This record gives sequence, structure tokens and C-alpha cells, in this order.
Amino acid sequence: MKVVLFCQYPYAFGILEPIMKVLKQRNCDYLWFLTENLKESFPFKDEPHTFDLEKLVSYESDAIFCPGNEVPHYVRGVKTQIFHGLAGEKKGHFKIRHYFDLYLTQGPFFTRRFNRMKRRHRNFEVVETGWPKLDIYGKKHDKYNSDKATLLEKHKASKMILYAPTFSPSLTSASFLLKELEKLAQEKDYLILIKFHDKMAAELIQQFRKLAADNKNIIFEEEPNIVKFLLMADLLISDTSSVVYEFLLLDKPVVTFKNNSENILWSDIKDASQLQQAVEKNLQQDPYREERKEIISSYHPYSDGKSAERMVDAVEQYIAEHGVPERRRLPFLRRRKMNRMFRRKL
Repeated sequence: MKVVLFCQYPYAFGILEPIMKVLKQRNCDYLWFLTENLKESFPFKDEPHTFDLEKLVSYESDAIFCPGNEVPHYVRGVKTQIFHGLAGEKKGHFKIRHYFDLYLTQGPFFTRRFNRMKRRHRNFEVVETGWPKLDIYGKKHDKYNSDKATLLEKHKASKMILYAPTFSPSLTSASFLLKELEKLAQEKDYLILIKFHDKMAAELIQQFRKLAADNKNIIFEEEPNIVKFLLMADLLISDTSSVVYEFLLLDKPVVTFKNNSENILWSDIKDASQLQQAVEKNLQQDPYREERKEIISSYHPYSDGKSAERMVDAVEQYIAEHGVPERRRLPFLRRRKMNRMFRRKL
């Protein structure tokens, strides 16, 4: 089986890496395709990869794993949506764009919704597999324990707090919580890590870099894969971001600012001034311990670290039953959008 690992943003690396490892174990042929903006940040430069769309087309793949929302309709292969997050309440998560043959879902909450849409559209399949980015939760849960201990000792702190907001201008908490995080950093017992989304506004990035430079208990993290910081942190501060669910699945407390979920099963504040009190309460009492069990069972009940394996199995099964599509049929306007987005030479 020839497979494309399709990347448009740095967050895709951590999602696709476990799939690459499975493909290696099974002696499958694979190729990373990357858009031009990823030339400097691609971490697997010794792996087969290309930035050339024509090479992607001529590769004639059997399957394409895509964590983003778009994939060129004219590239051969089973176009497989594997998602870039777990925030089902975010606009667009359940939008059917008709680019994909196969949706591989993270847990029952997502599977039910996509199966309902499958019955309506009847042009894709749905298989529940779990999410490969979280395979490390089942295999190397304690991988960064020594890194955490070293950082806490260096900063003379006992608790590590991760601040990871969404980039969406209408949803991000970054501009609201800047001063409150500075106040929180005065609590010498806390070490605060700042991890921004790849698409965060440049102005906010600059402001928070300065915040970290001015406060010895705040670190602005540049590493692209957030999983390391999720595993290390004792508590997450966020907003309406899918990282909330990734952290809850580790069975650790979360504080959000104005989250827009219809079913909030963690601590959510509506006023920025409540942040410090909420952090202290959740670290000391963990009042939503029982509610997290509902999130885990519904959003991602897989703790065996084998979601990437299930994804490769699902694609192989799809090919066995349906064959390999040469291209995806799309309306004219969507075809034109793909041609413009990926600058196809016609």
C-alpha cells in the first residue's frame, strides 16, 4: 500500500507521526506531502517527502491521511479524514465538504454524528478508531516526567500550569487573560507554560513572548507538538479549544474562559478576575473529577495506544471492499477552490 501523509500546518506532524511508525512496521511505501510554509519546521527531513504537487500526483497513492479540512480531489487514493482536534462544538468540525471517502472518528460522540450524516449524504464511510496523536497516552504516559522535575526544580515551583488558547479571534482568551496570567505567575509555587496555536495572531504572540521574558516563572514554548506539555502539566488553562479535551483525557483538571460548549464538564469562568481562584480550587480540590469520566468514555475511550494501527487497518479494509478511487467527484466550485488552493498547473 502506498500512502500519503498530507500536511498543511505544523500541528499535523504529531498527528501523523504514529501512523508513519505503523506504516514502517508494515513495510508500506509512504510519502509526506507538505505545503511550502512547512519547509523550515518539518521535523522528519530524512523521511521521504515532497513539496511538489506534481510529484504528489505522479506518486499514485492508494490512500491519503489528512488531519486538515481539504485535500486535492484529483490525487489518487482513499481520501481519509483523521481530524486535527476533538472540539466538536467548534464551527466546521462536523461540516461535510465532500473531499473525503473515509472518516476515522475518535470516539462515540463523533461517530454518532458522522454516521447520521453518512445516511444523508451516502458518499463516504465512517469507522471509529481513536486518534493517533493520543497513542502516546497509552504507551509513554510518563515519558517527560524527568523533564518536568528538572523544570520545576529550576524554577523552584511545585505545580506546572499550561496555558493553551485557541487562535480563533472570536473565541480566544489571550487578550483577556494576559494580565491575569502575569498575576498568577507571582504565585512562586506555579510554573506557567505558554503554548500557542500555529495560527495565533502575530500581535498576541509578541505580547506573550514579552510576558515570558519579563517573568521568570513563565515560559513561552516554541516546540510544535503540544503533547509533551499536556503530559507534563498539572492543570490546563484554555478557552474554546480542542486541547481542552486532549487534556481532560489525561484525567487532569481544566479551567476555561468563556467556553461555548453546550455541555461543560469542567471549571469555566466568565470573568478574567476569577482565574486565580479557579486555578487554586481545581489544584486543591479537583471538583470535576467524576465528570471527566463522562468525557473520556464519550470522546476517546481508547487507552491502548493503538489508534494509528486501527486507522491503517480501516484504510486497508476500505480498499479491500471498495478499491482505490482515482479521484473524488466534486461540484465545479469546489474543484476550482482546490485548484486555486494548491496552485495546480492546468
